[in-house]
Amino acid sequence: MVSPGIMADGDSKSLSLVAFLLFILITDRGKYKEWETEKQGVCQWPGITCTPEGSRVTGINLRDSTISGDLSRCRNLKHLNLSHNIIEGELRLSGLFNLEVLDLSVNKIYGDVHSTFPTLCNRLVVANLSTNSFTGRIDDIFSGCRYLKYVDFSSNRFSGEIWTGFKRLVKFSVSGNHHLSGNISASIFRGNCTLQVLDLSENEFVGEFPGQVSNCQNLKVLNLWGNNFMGNIPGEIGSISSLRGLYLGRNKFSREIPETLLNLSNLIFLDLSRNSFGGDIQEIFGKFTQVKYLILHGNSYVGGIYSSNILTLRNLYRLDLSYNNFSGRLPSEISQIQSLRFLILAFNNFSGDIPREYGNMPGLQALDLSFNRLTGSLPASFGKLTSLLWLMLANNSLSGEIPREIGNCSSLLWFNVANNQLSGGLYPELTNMGTNPTPTFEVNRQNKDYIISGSGECLVMKRWIPAEVPPFVFGYADLTKKSCRSLWDHVLKGKCIFPVCPASSIVGPLDISGYLQLSGNMLSGEVPANISQMKKLSMLHLGFNEFEGKVPIQIGQLPLMFLNLTRNKFSGQIPQEIGNLSSLQNLDLSYNNFSGNFPTSLNDLNEMSKFNISYNPFIYGVIPSRGQLATFGKESFRGNPLLQFPSFFIQSGNNNTSSGGRDNGREEEEDDDEAAIDMLALYWSIVSFYVVGLIGILVLMYLDCPWCRAWIRLVDAFMASLKSKLS
Repeated sequence: MVSPGIMADGDSKSLSLVAFLLFILITDRGKYKEWETEKQGVCQWPGITCTPEGSRVTGINLRDSTISGDLSRCRNLKHLNLSHNIIEGELRLSGLFNLEVLDLSVNKIYGDVHSTFPTLCNRLVVANLSTNSFTGRIDDIFSGCRYLKYVDFSSNRFSGEIWTGFKRLVKFSVSGNHHLSGNISASIFRGNCTLQVLDLSENEFVGEFPGQVSNCQNLKVLNLWGNNFMGNIPGEIGSISSLRGLYLGRNKFSREIPETLLNLSNLIFLDLSRNSFGGDIQEIFGKFTQVKYLILHGNSYVGGIYSSNILTLRNLYRLDLSYNNFSGRLPSEISQIQSLRFLILAFNNFSGDIPREYGNMPGLQALDLSFNRLTGSLPASFGKLTSLLWLMLANNSLSGEIPREIGNCSSLLWFNVANNQLSGGLYPELTNMGTNPTPTFEVNRQNKDYIISGSGECLVMKRWIPAEVPPFVFGYADLTKKSCRSLWDHVLKGKCIFPVCPASSIVGPLDISGYLQLSGNMLSGEVPANISQMKKLSMLHLGFNEFEGKVPIQIGQLPLMFLNLTRNKFSGQIPQEIGNLSSLQNLDLSYNNFSGNFPTSLNDLNEMSKFNISYNPFIYGVIPSRGQLATFGKESFRGNPLLQFPSFFIQSGNNNTSSGGRDNGREEEEDDDEAAIDMLALYWSIVSFYVVGLIGILVLMYLDCPWCRAWIRLVDAFMASLKSKLS
């Protein structure tokens, strides 16, 4: 850690501050390279705030600067923002006596805060230490912070009991610490309470939550999600007329919902998910006419969709009934809720056809019916859903063709119908989907609803954004509810979902990546050449189908990072143009009928980390001894007897595995045995074909009929073609 001991007081503000800040930015100054005294005054530098007369530095804002280091004593600083960087180590800011705003969020700072906070409390108003790795107790560190109003200590590792004086704040958030525990005492809320946001989510609080929270009459958000609260939901909450968001999910509250909650006329968000209510949906939910977001997933409901009257709620924006035990046919009456934007009915036992009436909701942006028992065909009426961003129908038993009308869904960037029984082809009209999502994104940018983390974003993102494949790869284990909310907001507004967009990527920083997931069906025919117009497509999965013919060379014009064509009937030469996909990370062409010369252009795909071309036995050529292809093991090339491999590849078997060791040798022997069996099976199949063909020719020569002679000519032509490929 850096501790230069430089202060920014009065006369020394230029030289001392410059020396210190250039020191901590020495590895990558970025936009702060303008911080040079001979060019302009300090107060004109990016990120620097001064007094009106320019005599003193009062603020440093280094947000999103990718810097590392530790700021020490700058005693006259009032505002310090070092958020969204990579600062790590313990916190030592004991000299900042005049600090009013401290934002160290989204860094890698760890340790106890007791040595710092008592000395920072003199004038501190805002303290944001969220998304770090701080530990220890926080129940006794704020007693001297008499001006403190906003505290966000979420997504850390604090433990123990909670600070009992938070009622005098405006915002208090300790969500996602997971180890804060104990009961929430009723005495905490006695007297004057100025809270507007109270977020205790994702911890280990227990017992009944006190109804005295109703003393906080300015409260707008109450988030208790993800604890072990039990008993009745306090009816007193219904007297907090200012409440807009009530998040009570993943607790152990009883089934009875207080009638007094209906008095919350400003309530927009109601999350009572994962409380294992069971039985039918409570009838009271059909009376929350003011609610726009109703989240009831994971409650083991078996019925009540009609009897609860939730289908009469005309202001609903999002309805989430996923992860329950509903059965029977999908309710067509949902289409009468014209305000609906997100309809999530996944992971239930719904059966029968998808109602064609679902195509009559022009504002619908997401429809998730995946993991049910649905049958029948996709309604052509879906083609009227021009605002649809997500259509998630995977893991059902749907059949028939993908309607050409879905190509009219100009906003449809994310289409997943994997693991059904769909047939027909990928028709040229379908490549129009997702070509113009801008109008939908613009609608979302105008949405002013204040949403805090806790309304199901993480759960939805794990289903709708496939994190296991590029370009959507990011660690779900590191996602907090806050970061989920941020990513979700970026997606809905059409911004890049990556934490950092690679400079070499075709996907720009203000663009967004779509996917087409059709795997595990019975789709057939050729892939149309105009697939090239799907300019936002980063993931294309056509595996486990019956597609055939040549792969169009236009596929090389897409910004693909993931391409999977495994287990189809593609033939012809692998397009050299695939080598133009400079951002491609995952390529699987295995188990097809590709032939011709192996395209060495694939060796230029320097970002590729997964590659499989196995079991295309008519491909021939030389695998380069250097470059990206040489980094893959022989399991990527199995079943291709005509390919020639570098000598070191043949000798080592797999240049990605460590050499030596008894287990490694046994694994190589097993691989060799499997390869020998594969080759033996291939040769026997060729010999068998020749024998059967010869017998057939002899029989037909004996019969000597016109159609027999035509058949013989066809067989001769095939044999000649086969010999030329094997030679």
